[in-house]
Amino acid sequence: MDLIANLAHGFGVALTFNNLLFCLIGCIIGTAIGVLPGIGPVATISLLLPITFGQPATTAIIMLAGIYYGAQYGGSTTAILLNLPGEVSSVVTTLEGYKMARRGRAGAALTVAALASFFAGCVSTVLVAASGPLLTSVALSFGPADYFSLMMLGLIISAVLAQGSVVKSIGMVVFGVALGLVGTDVQTGQQRFTFGIPELSDGVGFVSIAMGMFGIAEIILNLEKPEARSVMSGKVGSLMMTREEVKRAIPSVLRGTTVGSLLGILPGGGAALSSFGSYMMERKISKGRHEFGTGAIEGVAGPEAANNAASQTSFIPLLTLGIPANAVMALMVGALIIQGIQPGPRMVEAQPDLFWGLIASMWLGNLMLLIINLPMIGLWVKLLAIPYRHMYPSILIFCAIGVYSLQNNVFDVYQTVFFGLFGYLCSKLRLEPAPMLIGFVLGPMMEEHLRRAMLLSRGDPMVFVQRPISATMLAIGAIALIAMLMPNIRKGKDKALQE
Repeated sequence: MDLIANLAHGFGVALTFNNLLFCLIGCIIGTAIGVLPGIGPVATISLLLPITFGQPATTAIIMLAGIYYGAQYGGSTTAILLNLPGEVSSVVTTLEGYKMARRGRAGAALTVAALASFFAGCVSTVLVAASGPLLTSVALSFGPADYFSLMMLGLIISAVLAQGSVVKSIGMVVFGVALGLVGTDVQTGQQRFTFGIPELSDGVGFVSIAMGMFGIAEIILNLEKPEARSVMSGKVGSLMMTREEVKRAIPSVLRGTTVGSLLGILPGGGAALSSFGSYMMERKISKGRHEFGTGAIEGVAGPEAANNAASQTSFIPLLTLGIPANAVMALMVGALIIQGIQPGPRMVEAQPDLFWGLIASMWLGNLMLLIINLPMIGLWVKLLAIPYRHMYPSILIFCAIGVYSLQNNVFDVYQTVFFGLFGYLCSKLRLEPAPMLIGFVLGPMMEEHLRRAMLLSRGDPMVFVQRPISATMLAIGAIALIAMLMPNIRKGKDKALQE
């Protein structure tokens, strides 16, 4: 009964005019940036962070969340019609969706993508609502040592599951933690790593890092690539699915929802990993696996359900433990902290409007996206005709205005430019920026819990292995790290033996 009462309260918050309007704005922006290749929700949310400061925290987070899961919807449109994934998680959709379009079944592919996304979004929102209070009650029994180990596990898994080299990802995590420690020490009042720069006494700006690493750097990378967008000239065809397609799609949607809901909770998991995992599962166990490679509807239904389920269950560790599961959730943590809200287990009690209002807005947002996407397919495809060279100057101007408006300080603009160039360099060196951002967010919190744990244990570091929860998390992290590093160790040994 408490859950029903809380959800009723949440819908009361979400159904206010202001929250409904910003939920709709978030969904429309999310769909648009999902359609446009090379932008993505991380860069967009980074660029829009300054705009949210003038709004209540609940309204701001509802809009940012709408951008995130809205991008998963929009990415499937161009993936199916143009073989051009607007989002990383939509890469898998191109494999079967575009082939369905080539066979004249573009309408059916778009319909199953939208319906699978809607169903998965609704189910995963139920999981968020049901598991939130439960995990919160468990998290309240955690001690400082348990929290430190939990955050350490989150950092390890985010590095292990990141793309590219594990060693490079670990290096980026460590660098992110180091950046988070820049500024004035809360306990001693002394400045750390400021290099005599007064503007760094309050620490490195979160918005500057996010905008630079994910916004400015992305613009520079996109300008390097030649524009090769071709708007689809053929007809989309009927949006109706055949009875056989419905029969084959339903099991795939159910499996994709399950996979996405589970993988979305993992730090570093997210929508991309879930869609790939669902696709590989469908290739092995679906009844239509013999059609994969020629336009199997299971290859659209499963991954689309998975990426939308993952995008919403990734809010579970954020809302209950205060730990971001991916780069977008790290931005959400930053947005909450800037609004004066500390995400964590006490958030349900301290901020019931935000917690339950956000959950209720996810249902409303999924319904909006279903209505927005299918009737407006032609509009989204025409959006691709806008040359990128006409878009990026205005994006850069709004970036500079947004960063400067935070504290009316030109130094923040310089910071953003620096991190933009640094983000571009990282992409050239194949260094993943997401683990760095997660490390930056978790670093100060880890230091706080480490100090508390050492203070309570009178300086005894064995407290981290004596507490069962802490020891278990550290053991899981060590196993995951060793498992991913073993291939590199073996390669090194083989190379040494050959020499």
